[in-house]
Amino acid sequence: MNAKLLLMLAALGLVPIALSYGIAPGSSLPYLLGFSVETTNHTHVFRAIMGLYLANAAFWLIAAVKPALQHAALWVLFLFMAGLATGRILSILADGMPNAVLMFYLLAELAFAILAALTLSKINTAE
Repeated sequence: MNAKLLLMLAALGLVPIALSYGIAPGSSLPYLLGFSVETTNHTHVFRAIMGLYLANAAFWLIAAVKPALQHAALWVLFLFMAGLATGRILSILADGMPNAVLMFYLLAELAFAILAALTLSKINTAE
């Protein structure tokens, strides 16, 4: 897969997740993840996660149109997705299976991490 397309797909896929975490966490998270957001601290954490996700998505979109940034953006994509997937796998081992939404996220994160690694190896081979 080429870097531009991969970065665009990752960014476009991450934006709705980010917004579902941070726009109205008190409404969206009980529906999506099955737990309530009851305090300012809960809302604060999920809005911070939204900001982190949106910042990464913005970088990936910028890099998609600026080839000089694509190598760095692919590394960020790989580390972001592999980090999330690793945390989820550790949680499955320690805590048990999450709901279907979170299992879908795990599969998507693994796929994007693998695609980023493959794209990086293709770029490094071409250099």
